[in-house]
Amino acid sequence: MNFASLAQEEQTRVVTSHQPLRIGTRASTLALTQTGIVADEIRRLTGREVEIVRIKTDGDVLTGSLSQMGGTGVFVTALRDALLEGRCDVAVHSLKDLPTAAFEGLTYVTPVREDPRDALCSREHLRLADLPQGASVGTGSPRRAAQLLLARPDLHVVDIRGNVDTRLGRIDASGPGDLDAVVLAAAGLNRLGRGAAVTELIDLDVMAPAPGQGALAVECRTGDLATDESLAAAFAALDDPGTHLAVTAERALLARLEAGCAAPVGTYASVSDGVLSLRAIVARPDGSEHLRHGGTTDVADNDTARAVTLGQGVADHFLALGAADFI
Repeated sequence: MNFASLAQEEQTRVVTSHQPLRIGTRASTLALTQTGIVADEIRRLTGREVEIVRIKTDGDVLTGSLSQMGGTGVFVTALRDALLEGRCDVAVHSLKDLPTAAFEGLTYVTPVREDPRDALCSREHLRLADLPQGASVGTGSPRRAAQLLLARPDLHVVDIRGNVDTRLGRIDASGPGDLDAVVLAAAGLNRLGRGAAVTELIDLDVMAPAPGQGALAVECRTGDLATDESLAAAFAALDDPGTHLAVTAERALLARLEAGCAAPVGTYASVSDGVLSLRAIVARPDGSEHLRHGGTTDVADNDTARAVTLGQGVADHFLALGAADFI
């Protein structure tokens, strides 16, 4: 037995386990803020240093509406490529941007979810019901647009893009100030410390969020979880069972409907006292028609099969009523 070789192998293994973890992210202010939150947790859980690697995605480069760019995956593909090519060890995504299909070779976990609701930010600090007749409201989401028109058919919904500050500038005298209100995700505003801009947190019965809204996906190479003990332990600690079950049901519904993240589908699931509840809406983009349905199931922690079955069952109900025509 070559003890010198064994000693060298052990030393290599120890050094490798303490190498800095490279965390890939988009370069937007919100993405960097979200990644910073995850990086702090990974640093705490592993005792290792982390490096932030900025990755440019198609969604950061292309112009036009999200649906015109292809919707699902435009903010994700470049990050996943960076993982598979070894340019980073972990990637942080907004879960609502993640395609619903499983991706071979990669595994993600879901930390505790932020507020899933949509937030109205208005120039005159008015709530949705109090906006003037024909008010102009900006959003880049067909889901939000459809539900805005369901609640207020008189509104003029304007398709907008840009980061949080750009969008808020559309209602601010210091910016273009050409809109009466914009709708943004409450989670992003909270993470950026911009909660003061919120005029109204829109009730879930008025505007159901996108599947996975408010949740993050922290992703790595599946093989690394078998060879890197500190990373595996950190991922296990980061994954929140309640969040995981809820978003699994929401994403199962979306997958069964074969709808992308830009489709006019809103859904929200939650776990309480061992019961997983899911409610959802499918609407025509112009808000002229809509369907609502929901369901519940008993669950235990990590009972993802039941979560998937619930999501698929609600989706099948929609499909039986002709929801495919809406989407």
